Formats: sequence, structure tokens, C-alpha cells
Amino acid sequence: MDLRHDARELSDDLVALRRALHQVPELGLDLPRTQETVLAALDGLPLEISTGTGLSSVTAVLRGQGGDGGGPVVLLRGDMDALPVTENTGAAFSSRHEGRMHACGHDLHTAGLVGAARLLSAHRDRLAGDVVFMFQPGEEGHDGAGHMIAEGVLEAAGRPVAEAYGLHVVSAMIPRGQFVSRPGPIMAAADGLFVRVIGAGGHGSRPYAALDPVPAACEMVTALQTMVTRRFDVFDPVVVTVGNFHAGTQRNIIPPDARFEATIRSFSKEARERVAELAVPLCRDIAAAHGLEAEVTYSPEYPVTVNDPAGHEFVAETVREVFGEERFSVATDPVTGSEDFSRVLDRVPGAFVFLGATFADEPDSAPYNHSPEASFDDSVVADGAALLASLAARRLSGVGA
Repeated sequence: MDLRHDARELSDDLVALRRALHQVPELGLDLPRTQETVLAALDGLPLEISTGTGLSSVTAVLRGQGGDGGGPVVLLRGDMDALPVTENTGAAFSSRHEGRMHACGHDLHTAGLVGAARLLSAHRDRLAGDVVFMFQPGEEGHDGAGHMIAEGVLEAAGRPVAEAYGLHVVSAMIPRGQFVSRPGPIMAAADGLFVRVIGAGGHGSRPYAALDPVPAACEMVTALQTMVTRRFDVFDPVVVTVGNFHAGTQRNIIPPDARFEATIRSFSKEARERVAELAVPLCRDIAAAHGLEAEVTYSPEYPVTVNDPAGHEFVAETVREVFGEERFSVATDPVTGSEDFSRVLDRVPGAFVFLGATFADEPDSAPYNHSPEASFDDSVVADGAALLASLAARRLSGVGA
């Protein structure tokens, strides 16, 4: 089966689907119109389809070799949610909704996974096993993957998933059409640190008669930066960014409290556990040294996205055989962003791969994902569909796709 050729035949339909999705972006876990569009796009295929109860997910199971339910199970994932961003690309098919945009390319992922479902459905008699298509809401900070796992996506075929693969497009950094991955950590863990420093308000001219929380909170911010450079291995780094800091209403009033929030990124389970152990008492102890109290919450979010070495090598071999040697590159470093596909790869071996979808001849100069100017060349959707389908087909047929 020549899945790359078949994907080219579907390209116009997949691009049209992507652009339809792009115009009606939806946020979070509740994506009713997106779900409806996906269900319509899958209609008529030999799939066992179920939808989520706590979120607008779609899970579709393709039974191989006559649907006897035997053989291994491969999962393919595409996320479907958008971002709270107002689009500024000028595209003819721009978002119709102010404050909502597919600024991370999930519309391409959804269309690509529909394409993979169509490609594999046409060759189901060649598959010695089953495929689970995971259409997931809520990747952008809502842990949609965790919700789908809790609702049983990894057992949707009636037996556990053996391998899982996902793909993510980028609007910059990677040349158009290039696939990039790496063994081991490929994306960072993401956790949240939430701090409220409690003091006692007063007049700005008499700080000795108040308990000023602002200097203590500022000290915490700088101490967190010192902590990650002095308590962690430089070759297993941690990144702390304080994204907001709020205190007071007027310059001559000492506020009763100060608050800040930080995102914390790490690249190993060990570093992630250690930063949680250190950050909380650090902030509390600084508050105590100032005669104050601190409410500190450390919130675990997404774990490190880790590619199984064998899964990574399988992706590399598949790209090289299907698309050519020059279309695959190994990333030197992991990406500092985070992904809830990490939830799946925590439980199932597999791999995550990036696909360049930039319009620019100089990818480094293009607006990156999450920008209101981020533009994705949807001519790559067919190649994304072909890769996902080829990964499943090769695993379940034992022959090249």
C-alpha cells in the first residue's frame, strides 16, 4: 500500500476540513461544533465510534483483518482545541470568533488524524491488529489527555494499547515538510507555583508600623532563580518563570498581601520531584524571615514527554522510508514547551514528532505557535496523515507502507 500517494489524493479534502475547523475554533474541553465536524468527517468509515462524557472527545476504533479483535493495538492522537487569542493573520479563512484562534495548529492535527483514519480504513484487511484514533479536546492547559485516559481511551479496543504516536506542527523554527524528533525527553514537564504572601497593610510613609509583603515576595522571585542555578545539575535544568505579580492599589499604600504565579519546567522525573520539594519551603521560609506568612501551592500539571528510544527509531525509519532520508532530523535538545500527550507516553511506549508547517523561507523569523500572527502551511496535512497512517500500518502489517 502506498499511503503517501493515497494521502495526496485526499489532500484537497483534508485542507478544506482544516480550514473549516480553523474558522470555528473552540476552547478547553467543550468543543461541540468541532466534535460534530469530526463525526461528520468520519461518517461512513468502518469505525467503532464513541464520544466522551465529561468532554467533547471522539474515540474511533478500526478493527483489522475482518474485525476479529486480535493482534496489537496502536493509538494515534490528534488534539482539537484552540487558544484564547485574537487572530491577526489576514487569511481568507481566519477565525470568525474574536478572542479565539487555532494558533497552535491543532486544526491541522485534527484534519491529519481524519486523513489517517480514511487511509487505514481503506486497507483494514492488511492490518493484523487494531487502531485507536484519539481526537482530544483540552490540550491547552485543560489536561484533555488525562480526562480521556480516565474515560478509557487506552482500553477502547477491548485490550490495552501497545504503542502510541502523536504529531505536532510548528509555524516556525523547522523548515516546511521536515519531521523532527529525538529519543528520550522531547518536551518539558510543566507545573505551577502559586504564592500569596500575607502581611499587614499600612501607610507607605510608615513601613515600620506595617508588615510589608512586597519585599518578601520580590525576594522569593529572585531566590527561585538562584535555586535553579545552584541546586540543580546544569545538565538536567529547571526553568522558573514568574508570569504575574500583583500587589497593592496605590504607591503610598502598603498592601496587606502580595501574590505571584510561576510556571516551572523540567526535563526529568528526578528534577521535577526535587523542585517541588525545594520551592515550597523556600518561599515559606523567606516569608518567616520577614515575620510574615505565605500560602504556597505547588500544582503538578503535565509530566515530561518522553519518547521511547525504540519508538523514536521506528518513527525515524518510517519517515526515511516513506518520505526520503532528507525529510527527518534528530533534535539536539528537547522543546521547553509541554504537552499532555506525555500522559499517554507515561503509560504506553511510543513517540512524538514535530512537522514543520512554516510559510517562511527563513523559519527562524516566522511567528511561532501561540502568536496571533502564527500561520501554518496546510499543504503539509497530507504528509502528517500519511506518517500517522504509515506508523500504524507498518506496526500492524509487518510490511513497508
